[in-house]
Amino acid sequence: MKEMHEIGRRAKQAQTTLAAAGSAKTDQALRACAAAIRKKSDFILYENAKDIRAAEENGLSEALIERLTLTEARIDAMANGILEVAAAPTPVGRVLWGETRPNGLKIEKVTVPIGVIAVIYESRPNVTADAAAICLKAGNAVILKGGKEAQQSNKAIAETMRGALADCGLAADCLILLEDASREDTAALMKLNDCIDLLIPRGGAGLIRSVIENATVPVIETGVGNCHIYIDKSADTAMAASIVENAKASRVSVCNACESLLIHREALERVLPAIAKRLRAHQVEMRGDEAVCDLLEDAVPAGEDDWGREYLDYIISIKTVGSLEEAIAHIRKYGTGHSEAIVTEDYQTAERFQQRVDAAAVYVNASTRFTDGGEFGFGAEIGISTQKLHARGPLGIAHMVSEKYLIRGNGQIR
Repeated sequence: MKEMHEIGRRAKQAQTTLAAAGSAKTDQALRACAAAIRKKSDFILYENAKDIRAAEENGLSEALIERLTLTEARIDAMANGILEVAAAPTPVGRVLWGETRPNGLKIEKVTVPIGVIAVIYESRPNVTADAAAICLKAGNAVILKGGKEAQQSNKAIAETMRGALADCGLAADCLILLEDASREDTAALMKLNDCIDLLIPRGGAGLIRSVIENATVPVIETGVGNCHIYIDKSADTAMAASIVENAKASRVSVCNACESLLIHREALERVLPAIAKRLRAHQVEMRGDEAVCDLLEDAVPAGEDDWGREYLDYIISIKTVGSLEEAIAHIRKYGTGHSEAIVTEDYQTAERFQQRVDAAAVYVNASTRFTDGGEFGFGAEIGISTQKLHARGPLGIAHMVSEKYLIRGNGQIR
């Protein structure tokens, strides 16, 4: 516990120097981080290979290993993501509102850094670079706690970025990676109220639940995505098949992948064979209700736990519904507030779906895979917020700030 307080103290002290450095110096440091990651790509890949070997020896699934794996292209994308963050407008110092009161007081509301942000995440080592860059851009110090499965990769990336920050005259402790952190260390991190201003968990349902239940610092809940696609009775078959294939199979290990498919009973025999053909091409296991299993010989009977499950794998649940209302009720019961979609040719049905489904992103005739900071035009993201306070949906640079009021007077008293 004492050690975690010291880490928190170091991050807090570093944040004051970062805030004073100004946006130009921060952007210069971020560009240096991107250059250093490219320069040390061989080192990062070498360390990543250690994680992959360990994952294979420990029997991690193919999907999780894919999520863990770095390549030259992914490292290049990581560096480009940092450069995009550096090139974005600074979110700090924006005047959101201003007014001169009748008594002569001039009041402005401006954006300021949150302070110290902790991020607890699993698997994907690129999150180390993304989260660090986004927090730093907004003037925040960041404490990172990655999963053990990516320990060597995360260490290599953080070490590279810390060196670049120091070379540019910023405190290396603006970015601190917790190495070999125990469960007790992680629990202590969640309770550092005197040092940490915000905690963002990014990972599976177990991680999110643990943070929500144990943290005393403010938390933004992110990530768990039991995303549904509802195929309405008026849906175009080719469009439905294309959207489901992309949403499920383009990358199964991400939170915006489709996990659950709902099909109107009147469209089942028309659209399901076309969808199943696309899914079979990717060896996706289809778990369905009785009507689905009657229509597809290779479908597996679904259990109750399949309807609310985030597989992050080549598996999808398929349920038949009799109406839009039944589809919405199912989503309300089993959805996680991440991303939901409808495929329909009926304008009024689409409108009702978007109005009544409660999620961060609600699509009409498009894949759920677009729920992403870059795709939304926000640039890099730190996660997808599935709650309603502070921010909802992709958490980009603009969301990593707080607000304060600046008041100027000339002797007013009350």
